Amino acid sequence: MPETRQDRKPGPTVIARLDALLPPEMAEVAERVGVEKTRRDAVGLTMLAVIAGADIAFGAIFSTTVASEAGALPYGVGRLLAGLVFSLGLILVVVGGAELFTGNNLMVMAWASRHVSTVSLLRAWGIVYVGNFVGGAGTAAMVFLSGQYRFGGGAVGRTALTIAEGKTALPFLEAMMLGVLCNVLVCLAVWVCFGARSMADRILAILFPIAAFVAAGFEHSVANMYFITIGLMIRAWAGDPFWADIGATPADFPSLDLAGLVANLVPVTMGNIIGGGILVGAVYWFIYLRPRRAAGR
Repeated sequence: MPETRQDRKPGPTVIARLDALLPPEMAEVAERVGVEKTRRDAVGLTMLAVIAGADIAFGAIFSTTVASEAGALPYGVGRLLAGLVFSLGLILVVVGGAELFTGNNLMVMAWASRHVSTVSLLRAWGIVYVGNFVGGAGTAAMVFLSGQYRFGGGAVGRTALTIAEGKTALPFLEAMMLGVLCNVLVCLAVWVCFGARSMADRILAILFPIAAFVAAGFEHSVANMYFITIGLMIRAWAGDPFWADIGATPADFPSLDLAGLVANLVPVTMGNIIGGGILVGAVYWFIYLRPRRAAGR
């Protein structure tokens, strides 16, 4: 005789957990994610890094466009708007799944627990850093070839040049400290995402820390791979009509050259590692994972 619905025994009820993870659980997730990143093959890791570089570049394009001719707004309001739209970059990285050097500084937590070796950590960081540069610079090349910098009567291009010039003119110590402060906020955004349960959770966790670092003028190495590269391309290859439209010449941006790119990326990258790897990753490891390791678990 076939079994009827009334004859069936109720199975165990599975209740999905909807509340966010607590910080000790988030630390375990961060540690596990760090291990997984070192196990990716080089080709896959490189492709995900290129995607992340392009994702951040899209946030930078959005931010540059919104900031163009925004001088009528109070300084803080204009910076806030630029920061909010720049958040698109990390949203695409986290929700879409990609490998970003600055966020990957949290891999220090897995390294500190001795789940990954120093060689594996540096390998992952190196591959992702190069891939991020390819993605950011490649996107800059496409934006330049599209002529998007000429929009608004050249206003977008002028803003891009001004941003790039400001970054390449920074003194070493200032650039490094701005990089430290930036990646504290970026890695805190990624850290909070480890506790998220939904896509909406992740987006909200990202929005305000990223808007804060952009509004405050902090320095992000991967974003600068786009910002400075697009500035270099405009300065070198924009035609005379563009310069006439903005009432300026390449000589008005003296710090914007390849040496300026290196002079920015070196201290900013160092600062990003300190801010994300030490002030966020190592601190949370010390608080939540060190006791477990001391207990032999």
